[in-house]
Amino acid sequence: MDYDAALGNALDSLHAEGRYRTFIDIERRNGQFPNAVWTRPDGTQRDITVWCGNDYLGMGQHPAVLSAMHEALDATGAGSGGTRNISGTTVYHKRLEAELADLHGKEAALVFTSAYIANDATLSTLPKLFPGLIIYSDVLNHASMIEGIRRNGGAKRIFRHNDVNHLRELLEADDPAAPKLIAFESVYSMDGDFGPIEAICDLAEEFGALTYLDEVHAVGMYGPRGGGVAERDGLSSRIDIFNGTLGKAFGVHGGYIAASARMCDAIRSYAPGFIFTTSLPPVVAAGAAASIRHLKGDQALRDLHQERAKVLKFRLKGLGLPIIDHGSHIVPVIVGDPKHTKAISDMLLEDHGIYVQPINFPTVPRGTERLRFTPSPVHGPDKIDALVKAMDALWSHCALNRAEISA
Repeated sequence: MDYDAALGNALDSLHAEGRYRTFIDIERRNGQFPNAVWTRPDGTQRDITVWCGNDYLGMGQHPAVLSAMHEALDATGAGSGGTRNISGTTVYHKRLEAELADLHGKEAALVFTSAYIANDATLSTLPKLFPGLIIYSDVLNHASMIEGIRRNGGAKRIFRHNDVNHLRELLEADDPAAPKLIAFESVYSMDGDFGPIEAICDLAEEFGALTYLDEVHAVGMYGPRGGGVAERDGLSSRIDIFNGTLGKAFGVHGGYIAASARMCDAIRSYAPGFIFTTSLPPVVAAGAAASIRHLKGDQALRDLHQERAKVLKFRLKGLGLPIIDHGSHIVPVIVGDPKHTKAISDMLLEDHGIYVQPINFPTVPRGTERLRFTPSPVHGPDKIDALVKAMDALWSHCALNRAEISA
């Protein structure tokens, strides 16, 4: 086999469909986010505004976070030096897990190197702990949940997105005595819609199922202390296992689960994705813990975040753009074609200094390709004005081009 030719064919097909992913080389500037510097392929640079980042609240540059990280760096050095089992558990990891357990009102938490690994490792391990486990998964769950469920070797059922009636049908069709778990999300990142947490908890109680809630796009941003949508809705006690990230609203890096002490102990003891992975550097754990502590008391920042998102959605709607608005902080603008999505993204970057990455299949279904904007409290009115004006001009330009191509 000509392996190199096979690789070339695979890459050529992505280029032909307009789905080839281009990495934009940016340099964030401490204290100036969302401003950054883009280095073009030819080495020249341009000042840009980042509109697609996951540092939702700007905590990656917050003084409390940076101070904690400097202190830990000076005290401990760079890395953790091992896995959690072999020399890689420090006071910083224990403090972080205590903050997370408190955030979700659970007995314990377990920190992983990413939320992806936390989902994959936990969901693939649960059937070892509960023989015969059936996992019921929302069809739009994140790839990390899908992968963990796929790899666990147990039974799975896929229910239509947010369709509680379909979920009930699947639960009713299975053995009442079989162990069950329902896995879903609180905020789905591509459309920004909310999962029906209370209705799913009701079904879980009725059918004796555990609940597994991914709050990756909600922790820090929703609830009176940033515990997520479940906390906002007074439902935290009805969730058996939370999954969350330290790399989005908390502005640092890593992932976790929060659950009962026995559940966390079992995952810690059985999950290869936890056992055999070098633990987070203490400096990262220290920064994440500081961020969580701060956001537990900073409702004003959460309120400003929601206000910025509402303003942006209102103004884009005023232009007649096809945005999806489910009331969350995520602002998707549907383009519907991968090449046009990439073209608008490129022109925003080159002509207006606005960086928003195109979102294409398989992240979203074909025909729903989009630009996904993530406004934050540090995207002030001037940034919103610049974005709205650029989108107005480019949308009209691309619409005319599409009409010419169709003709």
